[in-house]
Amino acid sequence: MQHPSSFPAYEGDRDEISGLTLVILAAGMGSRYGKLKQLDPVGPDGEALLDYSIHDAVQAGFGEIVFVIRKEIAHLFEDHIASRYAKQYPGITIRFAFQELKDLPKPFSLSRMRSKPWGTGHALLAVRHLVTSAFVVINADDYYGPSGYLLLKDFLLQLSLSISNGEQDQNRYAMVAYLLKNTLSEHGKVSRGVCRATQDYFMIDITEQTSIHKTAEGIVSDNKEGSSIMLTGEEWVSLNFWGFTPAIFSFLEKEFTDFLTFHLDDPKAEFYLPSVVNKMIHEKSASVKLLPSQDPWFGLTHPSDLVHVKNALLSLRN
Repeated sequence: MQHPSSFPAYEGDRDEISGLTLVILAAGMGSRYGKLKQLDPVGPDGEALLDYSIHDAVQAGFGEIVFVIRKEIAHLFEDHIASRYAKQYPGITIRFAFQELKDLPKPFSLSRMRSKPWGTGHALLAVRHLVTSAFVVINADDYYGPSGYLLLKDFLLQLSLSISNGEQDQNRYAMVAYLLKNTLSEHGKVSRGVCRATQDYFMIDITEQTSIHKTAEGIVSDNKEGSSIMLTGEEWVSLNFWGFTPAIFSFLEKEFTDFLTFHLDDPKAEFYLPSVVNKMIHEKSASVKLLPSQDPWFGLTHPSDLVHVKNALLSLRN
């Protein structure tokens, strides 16, 4: 595998580019990592993890990239993109959406206690006025491998055709899933959406578990009450690699309003995207197809993950 700065520019015909959009969630504070991990150089020529994701998405035929960021880091992203993408991806549209703390539905107003972003569900709402067709969502600080983009592209293009023919509604979604044992950090706790699915890979539910780690006894998930449960490692988990239609936005808006009713003054409460999807499944408002991936995954959660990620990227080139 080549690294992004050495990839040739996209040479395909514009007609070969699909109408699909890649939304990259890149507004997080990186509290566990300690700095702006979204643009932290991990590749041989200073590439960030999101550069690898964009390459894989463009090769799969995605035609638009939307970054969800905070305004205060916009100049860093603009510089990064200008230096890497202008010549490499001339046929691709790149846009920005800002996740802002004050972007709240009426009648809510921002509490002075709040300083951290509202979470992944709120981050996705930042693109509600920009994205009008089927799209894929990823985290900026994860490497997912190339196959997931092809899986989601095929799913969403088939879904779009069915919708246009009146055969399907728009509340059919998909998620690329990975085995838990392949997504853990050797250096601390991680958050994962642990999934249960039917035999034909339709999601039954997804539970956001925010403190999963390895111990001498095995894989453990701690909860806020101080107890813990053992996990096998064979569970399918979400790493926020989703395929949606714009129908998700109306449900997100409703759920965010409900969330604020109870958590507006909680400075640490987060509005998680997987939790919203889980509620939609339970209410039978949507179905989610799990698309298992065997590609290697790695990401940046803790500073000590950096060496592993750099070595893993180098191994992909061999």
